[in-house]
Amino acid sequence: MDDPSRSTTTATGSLWLDALPADGYPQLTSDLDVDVAVLGGGITGLTTALLLKQQGARVAVLEARRCGGGVTGSTTAKVTALQSTVYSKIRGKHGEDAAATYAQASAAAVRRVADLVAQHGIDCELNRRPAFTYAATSKELPSVQREAEAARSAGLPVELTTSIDLPYPVAGAVRLDDQLEFHPVRYATGLAAAVHGDGSSVFEHTRVVGVSHGSPSRVRTEGGATVRAAHVVVATHYPLLDRGLFFARLEPTRSYCVAARVAGHVPAGMSISAGSPTRSIRSYGELLIVGGESHSVGASDATPERYARLEQFAREHWSVREVTHRWSAQDPSSYDKLPVIGRYGPPWPRLYVASGFMKWGLTSGTFAAMIINDQIGGRENPWAETFRPNRFEPKSLPKLARLNAKVAADMVGDRLSGAEASSVAEVPPGEARVVGSRRDKTGVFRDDAGGVHAVSLRCTHLGCLLRFNSAERSWDCPCHGSRFDVDGEVLEGPAVKPLPRREV
Repeated sequence: MDDPSRSTTTATGSLWLDALPADGYPQLTSDLDVDVAVLGGGITGLTTALLLKQQGARVAVLEARRCGGGVTGSTTAKVTALQSTVYSKIRGKHGEDAAATYAQASAAAVRRVADLVAQHGIDCELNRRPAFTYAATSKELPSVQREAEAARSAGLPVELTTSIDLPYPVAGAVRLDDQLEFHPVRYATGLAAAVHGDGSSVFEHTRVVGVSHGSPSRVRTEGGATVRAAHVVVATHYPLLDRGLFFARLEPTRSYCVAARVAGHVPAGMSISAGSPTRSIRSYGELLIVGGESHSVGASDATPERYARLEQFAREHWSVREVTHRWSAQDPSSYDKLPVIGRYGPPWPRLYVASGFMKWGLTSGTFAAMIINDQIGGRENPWAETFRPNRFEPKSLPKLARLNAKVAADMVGDRLSGAEASSVAEVPPGEARVVGSRRDKTGVFRDDAGGVHAVSLRCTHLGCLLRFNSAERSWDCPCHGSRFDVDGEVLEGPAVKPLPRREV
């Protein structure tokens, strides 16, 4: 039996990442000329690269770590057009047409994933499953009813039901059949294998640090090699380039997952609650997966108790034998609640971006690839206008103002705060403290063996001061979502440079 005392421990890693192949792709070490450079080896970048290759382009995928090893490998792995209460939200902000476009694109993405799996023989344990958005209580039922009506109006064949494959009663649910679940790392591995070869290449451990726009554009890597390309696609989940100012229009959040081996039945469907706190549920073999507990990046309550609450929920409703994995993911949402997909803007006509997927990146990352593939190929895409990155939405300006007011408050507030410890000796094992003066703060983490890891606390993106995430043992930026490990290496963008290490 799992020891309940372990319920407040930190992350152990995504269960999907266990399937990362030992042998990866090479690092780029010499200059290269291609038609399209794709930055990022997650589902968005790899799908974009494969679709472009299929239409005859020579493509290079540049991944900072391992393909599928980022957010793609840290999801609950649902590919569905039914996404919590997204349709009622989009309809309320943008109207019926935008909701219908989002539904059409999402449904097409589900079909495209299934097609790519069949076409390339990708062994990723793909299964058809019903998706549910459910009301955990009667207070949440109106939200579910609104979502059912909005999704149906947008063109999805949804139905309202009270029958759902969960071991506790619900007040009602929206159901959409024939959606997909799969193993995301094995899917990404299959996409990468289909891209690599015949004039196209996949490179891992190749961090991009800058792009010079021109004809051709030049993509600079941390190792010194340059890729010259007619088109550049930024598919790094959170855009790593500051042009377009997307970092000021995206709100990054973290959410958490646990996987547990349970006795008895596991749910066959893919479910998510409509209210708060969110509980996202699916199974993988005999394992139950429960997700939720979202918060803004850099929040002070990024603690191991996030995992404890998910584990407690699992234990309340299932007979948990063992909690096998704990992990988290980071997701940016745009200020107006629609993804940003397409050309950066008039000054950069051959530079493309895909971001703001609102925690549904396996679906919207796929239709983002379809949009960008059409744009590079010179074809009209019926969804492109709705998601264009440089759109202007007056109704959402108050939200944008609040986002940037929070950034300003974080930057000023952190600079005025004092140090948390007067010396390194005060830092306990397994914990972190801020040590130093107001102007020269150092983040010090002492590992469980007593080793000390000290880094500058100034984010290498725009200089905001970092906060320690004790659930993940990372230094997180509350301004724009960059994250670093305890030795300063970049875990999440938009930062591309590591934190300077400090002697203490």
